[in-house]
Amino acid sequence: MPPTDSGLSAGSDDTLELQLPPGWGALLAEGDRRPASPNDPAAGPLFDDLAGWGAADTPAGRFALRPVRPARDLDRITGWMNDPAVAAFWDLAGPPETTAAHLRGQLDGDGRSVPCLGVLDGAPMSYWEIYRADLDPLARHYPARPHDTGIHLLLAAGERGRGRGTALLRATADLVLDHRPACTRVVAEPDLRNTASLAAFLSAGFRYADEIALPEKRAALMVRDRAHRHLL
Repeated sequence: MPPTDSGLSAGSDDTLELQLPPGWGALLAEGDRRPASPNDPAAGPLFDDLAGWGAADTPAGRFALRPVRPARDLDRITGWMNDPAVAAFWDLAGPPETTAAHLRGQLDGDGRSVPCLGVLDGAPMSYWEIYRADLDPLARHYPARPHDTGIHLLLAAGERGRGRGTALLRATADLVLDHRPACTRVVAEPDLRNTASLAAFLSAGFRYADEIALPEKRAALMVRDRAHRHLL
């Protein structure tokens, strides 16, 4: 289980102002469909080919999850991890090597967690980890069901306080439920101290299920049920 929280800092609704190098918008736009490596966990069966999920319309714009490519994304993600508001919950501040090791643990692992950039209207503005909660150490701390899918996220600083956390949490949960038919629940475990994060999850249709003690934090178990997705 990665030592992460949802990354929505206290005092904000949702997370470095982003200055994109020339050509990045086109590279990350929805038309970026280059085939994934056969060993890429995003292309594997544990997530029903996350790399091919496509984009979703949200009140904030067109949103998609793009599997991380360290050669392209490492510096950007490192910058986000060194934002004090993010570092307080993710505990990954430091040089690029710190971020690289965290990403490598997922990309070179068994496919249970997929690191992604959140791309809004072609611009990268958030970092996500989509993980199999039922296969994660988290499953020791709550009554997991087969195919439970978990979410970690952080939003870049310029995106906070605009209601985007709620909109993108809902969109991401819907992407999971739309493309993973065996998954009946999307779960998350934000730090109980992160009240802004808890509020965003609740507004996105998640329910508070329990308080759980994890090795690195006390967390709120947040659940979005397939059966209630259109009611909340």
